[in-house]
Amino acid sequence: MDYKAYFEDNREQHLNELQEWLSIPSISALSEHKGDVHKAAEWLAAKLTEAGLEHVEIHETKGHPLITADYLHAEGKPTVLVYGHYDVQPVDPLHLWETPPFEPSIRDGKLYARGATDDKGQLFLHVKAVEAILKQEKELPVNIKFCIEGEEEVSSPNLPLFLEENKEKLAADVVLVSDTSLLAPGKPAISTGLRGLCSLELSLNTANTDLHSGSYGGGVPNALHAMVELLSTLHDKQGRVSVEGFYNGVQELSPEMREEFAKQQFDEEKLKQDLGLDALYGEEGYSFVERIGARPTLELNGVYGGFQGEGTKTVIPKEAHAKITCRLVANQDPQACLDAIEAHLNAHTPVGAKLTISPKEKAYAFNIDPSHPMLQKAADAYETVYGTRALFTKDGGSIPIVEKLSSTLNAPTVMMGFGLPDENLHAPNEHFNLENFDKGLLTIVEYLKRV
Repeated sequence: MDYKAYFEDNREQHLNELQEWLSIPSISALSEHKGDVHKAAEWLAAKLTEAGLEHVEIHETKGHPLITADYLHAEGKPTVLVYGHYDVQPVDPLHLWETPPFEPSIRDGKLYARGATDDKGQLFLHVKAVEAILKQEKELPVNIKFCIEGEEEVSSPNLPLFLEENKEKLAADVVLVSDTSLLAPGKPAISTGLRGLCSLELSLNTANTDLHSGSYGGGVPNALHAMVELLSTLHDKQGRVSVEGFYNGVQELSPEMREEFAKQQFDEEKLKQDLGLDALYGEEGYSFVERIGARPTLELNGVYGGFQGEGTKTVIPKEAHAKITCRLVANQDPQACLDAIEAHLNAHTPVGAKLTISPKEKAYAFNIDPSHPMLQKAADAYETVYGTRALFTKDGGSIPIVEKLSSTLNAPTVMMGFGLPDENLHAPNEHFNLENFDKGLLTIVEYLKRV
């Protein structure tokens, strides 16, 4: 079958449909858009039905709806579960958008709208790829299932329970996700790791009131001084986290994985120039791409206290605060990391200061062996369409639900992304390069046939 011709013939219709979906402001984080989120779910359910999928259901949750569908007529063949999300990020700051975020616009071969690349545009590819095979061949080469949620942008609060309660319904040989990026135009990538997460906030209190620095300076504890001293103990001079037990479970990078990183040919000098930096920073012995993709981190996201206004106020602050986020890698336990950090902070709290710690987010890292046949078939599919085989990477960000999908369903997860790193996901002027819209459709068809 000539799928290239099929998609070219139907391209205008497909893009019109996607723009219709993108015009629905399905912002899951804002209660005022609850109706819009539901409308976007209903739109998708209708398109799944039109595509030929069966048992299309909208499942109500305590938050926003989940959608499932399937087509299970390929006896003896593998089952592929497609995961994605139809909710989108808020659009602020609105004045930075060149065109309204929910009035899709095509300019210079790019489709601009909120959700264009994250994740409506990428998810839409799977719907149309399945539809194309059914229309042309009247059957699928695999069994297919869809599980689509409307809460990924608010950390998927209801999907884990749904997965636990519907293991049999969602059972699959492979989970297929398109919510990541190529390395660069024409350079496909398959993520074999997403970092996990844990975070906390801490406060230090000294006196029961702010004090005059002339009357008390040099004679009483200063909360800001104490906070600076405490935070300085978290890293050593080589960029390693100094918390005892923080690296428990962390495995050294294999020669094969380091070779994959090296193949990216990442230009660290250009990065420094682009960011206006004199030097990069991080754990000694690792390249930039290794540090951000395959090593754990502890970062200060906010440090504040004392007088913040214009001018001078000679005050000794009674309290100081900090926000910390850790990115974790495979085999690190988020709770164990939080416990280790808390023990370290308590052990190093300066004299005269009282420490309060509030743990926040927790999520496990996702990791998969790139030699798995399902990933190798994906790399082959990319090569067929893009003319170059996908590299195996590890992403520095976190998509907590990916690990949950893999562990709950006991199935390998293949991250086949078609976005690009500069497509402004979560930012104004989000867009999707239509070259990857076209090639993404062909790559998914190729992958399903190879599976």
